[in-house]
Amino acid sequence: MKRVMVRYTVKPKRAAENEELVRAVYAELNETCPDGLRYATFKLDDGVSFVHLAEHDEDVPNPLTQLAAFKRFQVNIGERCEGPLVISEATPIGSYRLLPEPPTG
Repeated sequence: MKRVMVRYTVKPKRAAENEELVRAVYAELNETCPDGLRYATFKLDDGVSFVHLAEHDEDVPNPLTQLAAFKRFQVNIGERCEGPLVISEATPIGSYRLLPEPPTG
């Protein structure tokens, strides 16, 4: 599995627009139900910072990037943001009911 975390801060006047674009991604995800993808987005308490966590099978293209709504979300993201996006691969060291349990054995 490939796991990625993306963090960014949007301009205050663009926060509602960003949230609307994110919600459209989830609407399309709920319609298409792609296999091999786990995804969550959080808006932090400052109202302008966002964190996206994504996990997908490494053997196939990321289903998220195939969505029309995600492509719309990515258009002009640099203009919505105060600074650069911080993209990090993430390796879980623990999870309580948030991530699936790794296989044992």
